[in-house]
Amino acid sequence: MPTNQPHDTPAPDADFGFRKVRLEQKQDLVDDVFRAVAGRYDLMNDLMSAGLHRPWKDYLVSMVNPSRTRPFRHLDVAGGTGDVAFRVAQAGGPDTQVTVADINAAMLQVGRERAEKLRLDEQVEFMEVNAESLPFPDNHFDAYTIAFGIRNVPRRDQALREARRVLKRGGRFLCLEFSDVDVPVLDSVYRAYSFTVIPAVGKVVTGDGQPYRYLVESIAKFPTADAFCDEIAAAGFQRAGFTKLTGGVVAIHSGWKL
Repeated sequence: MPTNQPHDTPAPDADFGFRKVRLEQKQDLVDDVFRAVAGRYDLMNDLMSAGLHRPWKDYLVSMVNPSRTRPFRHLDVAGGTGDVAFRVAQAGGPDTQVTVADINAAMLQVGRERAEKLRLDEQVEFMEVNAESLPFPDNHFDAYTIAFGIRNVPRRDQALREARRVLKRGGRFLCLEFSDVDVPVLDSVYRAYSFTVIPAVGKVVTGDGQPYRYLVESIAKFPTADAFCDEIAAAGFQRAGFTKLTGGVVAIHSGWKL
């Protein structure tokens, strides 16, 4: 007798670099990558970007503009080692509180150790949290940042909706991410550098170049700045836009919860 039950359909695929994997597999694979590089992650950021990640992050935090005179509650997602969180805490006043949410325990441990050395452990807390399912109430944070992390999230649309949910009215979403280079010649030079130099340096510094091959592949697979801007708007953010830096090597995306 025929039934109206739907046929089983295969699980959707996700990009893991240039490979296609099952959507539910991606997070575990990404965790393995960052577990392997956690101890040298910040050093590799300096080497890979020739130190440029520092002014990029400074620019990001200037856009956060945490209050120096009133309580300010900030969420930094996928920021396990604390690089952005510490900048926000130092830029704000004594009542600035920063929560670092990261799914990778190894990265969080590095961040906690750094916070203690910088004496910021009372202002910055670290939580093992999935960006797709944040354990925070609605309308809780004044601002949300994610730096070089959104491209590693399996369900990007879900993470963006969660970002909007936990922001207060008037709160701002800010995302620093690699982007599409729009300067002639620089685009081909940058691509050659990414696929040859970065994995080689990663192998020397961390003993394994494969995680860095995944990272540069994930950059190549990430949407253009315009396309990602559309995703931010689709999640319900207003005034979605972006600013490209260093010839489009990176972009800072912005959206408001109004």
